[in-house]
Amino acid sequence: MTGLAVSQGILAQPGTVAFLVVFGMAVMLFFVFRSMARHLRKVNQAAREAAESAADAESLDGSPGPSANSAGNGSADWR
Repeated sequence: MTGLAVSQGILAQPGTVAFLVVFGMAVMLFFVFRSMARHLRKVNQAAREAAESAADAESLDGSPGPSANSAGNGSADWR
């Protein structure tokens, strides 16, 4: 009868500790994913602005950027 009547604290139970660990990880992941989405939006905006500025520069110069033959369609000149 020595071990049966001993009460354990709330944090001594493995289910409670496991729940708190999983909940803490979920909270951290929420902030990590939110930050990642913010950074991806910045990268997407920067890429869009770079493409627009390249298109503007191309239209002002009159010279096409990459050749239409070497656009990855397999018809590049290999000479």
